[in-house]
Order: sequence, then structure tokens, then C-alpha cells
Amino acid sequence: MMEATEQRRDTTTLAHRKVWPVVVATAGAIAALGLFLALGFAFTGLYDVGASTRHWPITEWYLNLVRTSSIRAHAAKIEAPPAYNGEANIRRAVGHYTEHCAICHGAPGVERNEVAAGMYPQPPDLTEVSRRYSPSEVFWIIRNGIKMSAMPSMADDGDDMLWATVGLLEKLSGMSAEAFNDLWMASQAQGGHGHMMNMGNPAPDMAAPAGASPSNQAPPSSRSPQEGGHRH
Repeated sequence: MMEATEQRRDTTTLAHRKVWPVVVATAGAIAALGLFLALGFAFTGLYDVGASTRHWPITEWYLNLVRTSSIRAHAAKIEAPPAYNGEANIRRAVGHYTEHCAICHGAPGVERNEVAAGMYPQPPDLTEVSRRYSPSEVFWIIRNGIKMSAMPSMADDGDDMLWATVGLLEKLSGMSAEAFNDLWMASQAQGGHGHMMNMGNPAPDMAAPAGASPSNQAPPSSRSPQEGGHRH
């Protein structure tokens, strides 16, 4: 009986040893074929990379999965500093936001510039961003930007200002145009950023938040595209 059991065990082990090389070889062949087909498809040029057409649904799903997973992983160890969303920081950040971010993302009472309409992926509405991402994740996005999008890294603005901007974004949800305008005016009174844009002449619909005093704006003809124009 024991001899029969040993024989069956040896037979099973031998079978496994014969099967595994076949499994590995088959998996390798499938992977090689997949790589060959992917490269072949890339060289055909059939995939439309133009910003005027959307990704295929499967492509969009995959890219969104990669983006959100990457943001979550890289921001996992980032801790928000105390009082980053305090009133003083929010007032300091509103000028920075209107100058560097509102052109693409808009703000309460501030329409996005028409240039943003031609971008793909579309710059998101940041009034709801705090519901989708944690403060650490929003900070990581602002600081590092997102590859293959129009979102640049803003690390050169300093972590303090970026955390203040995170605090402002948390307050945008449900904020009225009047409340945003009041914040902007308070920022100007404290010597904050005074211009809505830094990329050449402001578009008419981006001149300032509703009701802002014209005296707080730079004349359109007085600013050139090179004057601090590194933002989107």
C-alpha cells in the first residue's frame, strides 16, 4: 500500500515537472504576441491622438485608473501642516489661484478662458475636487502636475502657497460668486496677487471676479506673455 502511494506521488510530481515548463512557455508566447500586436498597432498610426476626439472608453478607464492609483500611492505619506486652511492662508491663496489656475479651471463668478475648451482631457471643475481627493492628494497634484495633460508642476511656488491653495479649494464647494469676490478683494487689500492672469492680455471674461474694482487690475496692454507666464 505504501509503495503504491509513493508511486502515485512520484507520478504526480513528474507530471507537474513536465507541465510547468509548458505553462511558462505558453504564457511567455502569449505575452510576446501581445507585445508584438501592441507595437504593430502603434506603428499603424490608427489610434487618433488628437485632442479633438475622446479616448476609447477602455483607454479612458485605464488612464483614469492609473492616474488615481498613482496619486493615492505617492501622496500616502504626505501630512497636511496645521492651519493650512486657515482664513489667513485662504486669503493669501485666492490671488494666486485667480492668477495661475482660474484661466483653465474657472472659479465662482469667473468663467474659464476659451483656450481651456480646446484641451483634452478637459481641466476639471475644482469646486468639487476636495470631495474626490484628500488634502494630501490635492497637494501632490498641484506640486507635481499630471503627465500628458495641461496640468503643470507648480513646485516653484513653494509648499506654503500650495498648501494654502489646497485650503482654498476646500472652501470653493458651494461658494457664491460674491463670496469669492470678497476673498479676492481682501487678498488685494493685503497685498496679494493683483492680476487675474499672467499670460498676455486678459480675456474679457477673465478680467476679474464679478464686482472687482478696475483699479486692482493691470491694464491689458501693460503685461507681456513673458511676464511670469509659466502657468496654464
